[in-house]
Amino acid sequence: MLELTKENFESEVLNVKGMVMVDFWGEGCEPCKALMPDFESLATEYPDVKFGKLNTSKERRLALSQRVLGLPTVVLYKDGNRVGECTKDTANRAGIKALLDKEL
Repeated sequence: MLELTKENFESEVLNVKGMVMVDFWGEGCEPCKALMPDFESLATEYPDVKFGKLNTSKERRLALSQRVLGLPTVVLYKDGNRVGECTKDTANRAGIKALLDKEL
């Protein structure tokens, strides 16, 4: 699983051809921690999609620049552009799968 930071976010997400799914999570966010095993298992189900995690506790400004205002938030980028997101009630395995299947 790719660990995203302000140093590599642009090169690993915004400047990539294809799909990138980013899990914005926080150290104190219990729903984020509960989502992590499902998010990681989806990475093996969708080998053509790059999956990464960004710790918003350490990268707050970057999360805000990506319009992430609440957690958990999972954002799908296509060719560097934000094409969809799952937040709160949809930030679960079924919601993420539905978003991926819609865009693939």
